[in-house]
Amino acid sequence: MFACIGDALAAARGRIPASEARLLLGALLHCSTAQIAAYPERELAPALAARFADWLERRAQGEPVAYLLGVREFFGRQFGVTPAVLIPRPETELIVELVLSRSTALNNIPAILDLGTGSGALAVTLALELPGARLVAVDCSAEALGVARHNADALGAQVEFIESDWFAALPGRRFDFIVSNPPYIAEDDPHLAEGDVRFEPLGALASGHAGLDDLARIAADAPAFLVPGGWLMMEHGYDQAGAVRGLLASAGFDDVASARDLAGIERVSFGRWRAS
Repeated sequence: MFACIGDALAAARGRIPASEARLLLGALLHCSTAQIAAYPERELAPALAARFADWLERRAQGEPVAYLLGVREFFGRQFGVTPAVLIPRPETELIVELVLSRSTALNNIPAILDLGTGSGALAVTLALELPGARLVAVDCSAEALGVARHNADALGAQVEFIESDWFAALPGRRFDFIVSNPPYIAEDDPHLAEGDVRFEPLGALASGHAGLDDLARIAADAPAFLVPGGWLMMEHGYDQAGAVRGLLASAGFDDVASARDLAGIERVSFGRWRAS
């Protein structure tokens, strides 16, 4: 077993990136990665050494760091995550920015629906960034909703959580914004058997032969749940923007367009429901 930080880092060398080893050790010792690098002689208590050994083995087998630590940052906040939910990713922050930029044009406090909320990253972030906004978050997974509720409570966000198959439990309700990061990977995509996604819930990743099944369903059903002039915004795959714009146009949306993430990829497509 590892007697000190230097021993632990040496054992991790060649198995996982050094940056990840420092991050894991920092989480165990409640110190920065810079301190981990600066004090390799610092002793490791046997219990902590055993825990790091377990994390090292699991990470070497591909388990995501976020699941090991139980947290992932999103829009500057720490969100709890478990294998029941998709790990929040930076590109999804684009949806938050799009909603914030359009909410300023409203004369009312917006009502926002987050479909397939998972960890609650979108719903909780929007509730905190738009004080007073009425947030509703749905997911078909009771376990995922438990994670989302925990995050809302921990961060002090007011969100209504509902267990629902997309819009099924929302008859008669209308929203200014509907946002979603739905499953959008083709069910036979080989990437589902690679990297971190091997450990994430398949139901939150894959959606039919072309990955468009859930995107198509949301686009078709959303108009009945939007106020006139309301927006639908959906994240999608790197090569799906044209197809998703087509779905939105076919459903009758105006001002259909796509926005690029920081990597320059068209990552979110959106449309405004006709005003009359």
